[in-house]
Amino acid sequence: MNPKIYILYAAVAAATCVPFAALANTAAPIVVSGTVGDDASKAALLARLRTVYGADRIVDQLTVGRVSMPANWNEHVGKLIGPNLKLISRGQLQVDGTSVSLRGDVASEAQRTQVASDIALALDPGYTVNNGLRVAASEQGMLDAALANRIIEFESGQATLTDSGKAILDQMSMALLRLKDKRVEVIGHTDNAGSRAGNLSLSQARAEAVKAYVVERGIKPDMVAVSGEGPDRPVADNRTPEGRARNRRIEFKVVQ
Repeated sequence: MNPKIYILYAAVAAATCVPFAALANTAAPIVVSGTVGDDASKAALLARLRTVYGADRIVDQLTVGRVSMPANWNEHVGKLIGPNLKLISRGQLQVDGTSVSLRGDVASEAQRTQVASDIALALDPGYTVNNGLRVAASEQGMLDAALANRIIEFESGQATLTDSGKAILDQMSMALLRLKDKRVEVIGHTDNAGSRAGNLSLSQARAEAVKAYVVERGIKPDMVAVSGEGPDRPVADNRTPEGRARNRRIEFKVVQ
């Protein structure tokens, strides 16, 4: 099995070029999870992250296991974690063996190309880089501002919206109507309590419930896609009640 890491972050660089929600998360936690081959690899990865982002922001969910480490893997991963990552908001860096994937929003096409190019140049030809970065749209900023980092709540363990969740969706429906013909993806997330399969099913059902609610308020059904990612993309530490509450969330993404 390959060593695998996931680094989720909400860092920003130029405040004038990023969505509103990112501005509110300049001190958001950097969650690192996955499996590496030994304690030294784990320590080196955490040290590099703390150097770039600051020790207080790093949430360590790494484990050490029996994996086959590619040659100079620690060195290559260290090169990936640099200041350019701060150009990305709501991002994820995934390293699976020698495969590197980037997700998240940047302010311009030039930044999108720059970040992926710099990473590719830092690695040897045996690594592949999948550039999943996208240019943040002004429409995304409007949705982020409407949601304002609030959590759309459901009944515990169910896909039934609470009154407070419905109240937020009433406001989100107004924002969605202003997007006119822009397609939006509603993404459900959970904490890591319970089985992954159960959480994936619950997150999908909750995203479907959100779509049904906004459709009742005038949003065209074909303008809303849904997906459930279960516990796979935490934004906070699942070891605390506060962190789990933040991870149980609904995201709205403008589809490019």
